[in-house]
Amino acid sequence: MTFDIKAETITITGHGGDEIEAYLAQPLGKGPYGGVVVIHHMPGYDRSSKEITRRFADEGYIALMPNLYSREAPGASPDDAAATVRAQGGVPDERLVGDVEGAAKHITALPSSNGKVATIGYCSGGRQSFLAAVSLQLDAAVDCYGAFVVEPLPEGFPLKIKPLSDRVKDLSCPLLGLFGTEDQHPSPDNVAELEKLLAEHGKSYEFHSYADAGHAFFNVDRPSYRPESAIDGWQKIGEFFGRYLA
Repeated sequence: MTFDIKAETITITGHGGDEIEAYLAQPLGKGPYGGVVVIHHMPGYDRSSKEITRRFADEGYIALMPNLYSREAPGASPDDAAATVRAQGGVPDERLVGDVEGAAKHITALPSSNGKVATIGYCSGGRQSFLAAVSLQLDAAVDCYGAFVVEPLPEGFPLKIKPLSDRVKDLSCPLLGLFGTEDQHPSPDNVAELEKLLAEHGKSYEFHSYADAGHAFFNVDRPSYRPESAIDGWQKIGEFFGRYLA
């Protein structure tokens, strides 16, 4: 089933009361609908991320993607904004959590919301989806090949972040993880380490790793795209959200 949708650029209240840009896509019916906060990848608030946001609306969810780079590069192209933020060490974790919390509150305040919210993120957004899920009360979270959840950053890496191994105990909701076996960040060993920690803490999780897929296998605009893995991954996401956001 697909839905008629409306998509628009709006302003929401993010971390510290800042007004930030966001992209909202939602079904046109009365609902009630579950909500999805889409956390864009490191290349930024770009066309492919907006397409993903609209896809969730088409599947019957209120989908909202905050522009995490609004403060550093308002009005800049996604490439320029991403370069600016990367040079400054990336999005601070505390601010990310505040922006996601603001997006979740915006969703649940809409009259068509059923009050349930999940996060999903790709690449850096995968780690940030996990970060949100250990920092906020959510109904579900999806980590698509998020690097540096458990592994330390390589020497000289530009981002100012740290692993989240010590936060696994705080996971507030079921977690879906989708990974490629040819990825190095996270590597299969990193994925296994995260799975071990989740099991030790008795958390609800579901992991799927795809052979012959590396990093960014969902991204249709890159040579890394793997159609079979992406199609199956989308099916897994649909089933997961269907269980926890209905």
